[in-house]
Amino acid sequence: MNEMLKYADVIVPAPVDATFTYEVGPEADGKARPGARAEVPFGRQRTYVGIIVRRHGDKPEFACRQIKRVLDDEPSLTPVQLELWRWMAEYYMAAPGDILTAALPAPMRSAEGYQPKTETYVRLTQKAADMIRLGVLGKVLSRAPAQRAAIEAIARMSRATADEGPADCGWRQGVSRAEAVNEAKMSDAVMRRLVTDGYVETYRHAVSRINIDAEPHLDDIKPLSEEQRKAYESIKRQLRDKRAVLLHGVTSCGKTEIYTHLIRDAISEGRQTLYLLPEIALTVQIRSRLGAVFGRRMGIYHSKYSDAERTEIWQKQLTADDYDVILGARSAVLLPMRRLGLIIIDEEHETSFKQQDPAPRYSARDTALMLARLTGARVVLGSATPSAESMANVKRGKYGYYRLTKRFGDAQLPEIRITDIRDLQRRKMMHGMFSPDLLAALRTALDGGRQAILFQNRRGYAPAVECRQCGWTPRCEHCDVSLTYHRQLGRMTCHYCGTVYDVPRECPCCGSTELHSVGYGTEKVEQTLHELLPEARTARMDMDTTGSRGAYERLIADFAARRTDILIGTQMVTKGLDFDNVAVVGIINADAMMNIPDFRAYEHAFAMITQVAGRAGRKGARGLVILQTKSADLPLIRQAVAGDQPQFYRDMMEERELFRYPPFTHIIYVYLRHKTDTVVAGCAEALAEMLRRMLPGRVLGPDKPAVARVQNMCIRKIMLKLEIGIDLARVRRGLKQLRNDVLRRKNFKAVTIYFDVDPL
Repeated sequence: MNEMLKYADVIVPAPVDATFTYEVGPEADGKARPGARAEVPFGRQRTYVGIIVRRHGDKPEFACRQIKRVLDDEPSLTPVQLELWRWMAEYYMAAPGDILTAALPAPMRSAEGYQPKTETYVRLTQKAADMIRLGVLGKVLSRAPAQRAAIEAIARMSRATADEGPADCGWRQGVSRAEAVNEAKMSDAVMRRLVTDGYVETYRHAVSRINIDAEPHLDDIKPLSEEQRKAYESIKRQLRDKRAVLLHGVTSCGKTEIYTHLIRDAISEGRQTLYLLPEIALTVQIRSRLGAVFGRRMGIYHSKYSDAERTEIWQKQLTADDYDVILGARSAVLLPMRRLGLIIIDEEHETSFKQQDPAPRYSARDTALMLARLTGARVVLGSATPSAESMANVKRGKYGYYRLTKRFGDAQLPEIRITDIRDLQRRKMMHGMFSPDLLAALRTALDGGRQAILFQNRRGYAPAVECRQCGWTPRCEHCDVSLTYHRQLGRMTCHYCGTVYDVPRECPCCGSTELHSVGYGTEKVEQTLHELLPEARTARMDMDTTGSRGAYERLIADFAARRTDILIGTQMVTKGLDFDNVAVVGIINADAMMNIPDFRAYEHAFAMITQVAGRAGRKGARGLVILQTKSADLPLIRQAVAGDQPQFYRDMMEERELFRYPPFTHIIYVYLRHKTDTVVAGCAEALAEMLRRMLPGRVLGPDKPAVARVQNMCIRKIMLKLEIGIDLARVRRGLKQLRNDVLRRKNFKAVTIYFDVDPL
């Protein structure tokens, strides 16, 4: 027992801003290393599986309990991961336990552990092997030809899978029972007889849950065009001196092919690549493109995979047979990567890279940049509409930069046509939410055997139900929001807490039965389209239709195979999907994206308009985008139509600098929650006053957010605007201290206070 390292600090999966010290007993001493999982007592009766982060000899002032057992022979986290967790907890002011919960798949947080998937395997016994070697198999089994054929088939398969060695060594190499039965065309009765007679033995064998078995073909990478080659060479050159390079390329310019060449370079140097995407849906298409080149050397990791599948990938990453490429969504940045050399962050502007709820509220993009700093890896950020922060980092010289202005194969950028629906509604020329121009374009596309995408950034049938007589609208009992009507379910749903309600038959205020839906979501768009174009085969891509990994794959496969004519979706359809046959894109209501009370609303609207427009005309004839709006004169709309990104960025940066918003300041939101509105209001005022003394001139609020009650908890928000160059570490320490001080007051001890750093 090492008395100098008698104690261990452990992170437990609880939302507390601390680690906990335990004594290391003799039986745990050899395995209790930083990064190892340990089963520890917590509280009076609970037991947690935590992560050891430090061994030391500093005896605590309190009597500490002993680690029950260490679950890992080798640590489950690398030293780099532990350092990344420490940075995330500090920078995002997150509880270490919340980071543990977000990072580790559920089986790794359980004392029961991970159970590998097994299948029944068969192998020849010594008796059968001797008969084959002596050449007497046919004689002994002359009256049992089916058994003899089965043994010979298993022998052939075993030799085919054997490691290098003597020609007859494969008899001990097992093969899948199902494969053996299929290969030998034997019945179950024959297999049972072989086992009974001692010719074959069965056993359980661990097999992978991940079905990527294709061999890698690194020489099958498509050659780059002249424009792509220049971009590739420039990026390689810039990465020698800079940690990160921003690849700013128009939609369909071929960024993925450039990434593929960069990945191959990393593999040739013995390094791994982490390829991050903002949406799970995007992994479906990218997987097929990268899988053709990297095959089984590529792993995929995101939340739609089962806990067992994610655990298998995590554990594989800790072995010598780890993946060369990991393709994944936000959570993939938390995987162990022992040879990381390249990080690709595609669609880097997307807000989906930021985790909102539950905690930790981290940005996968910015966390990946820190991971690169810790590992010495290089980063390529790609986007057709880069974020304001990334463009500012280019201007400051922090990032390298390359701009691709042409589509691959000289395909034309789509024509964007503005349709002023305000005037059309006044003249009663709209067909529901469809303008005559959009309907005509859809009909032309269908007649020509082409496809279309319709973008409406709201799911459900209608955002609200309203009484025609008195204007009453049903609202959630637990949240300060109206209920969304889902016609297919015949229910109303709160999109904040998930509570489902029956549709009322009459108004509870005036008794009227004249209730009607107000507004429209993707479900209503689809229904109206069926009425106007009954011959069109439609599909919806939104949160209601993509509950599983298979749902994503079916929707995308059907559209790619042209089994669907029109794909209707929320922002999922704006992000990097690549389809050859899309002639028309319809933006149903551009105003909904701009009329959001947030300083980033125009940036996000410009990006979504540009991105969804980029789905049209990627191959063949020039595509057409119909942009329906009531704000046709807005500069943002004109700039999106003209593709004038430089002017849009100039206007946005001037406005951000004038009003002190990112990238010219750091923003931190302070949220307070309590079940009683007067309590949370009083606590927010007290905390805001303390913050004004600590950070004069930098505090806004407290205010009620747009949704001021969620799950019966009343909310207040305080905004902090912190100038570039301020000592952020000192500010964070001060914020935590003030939070602790205000929560010590008797009236406020039940208030929840948390922080959102760099909100999106």
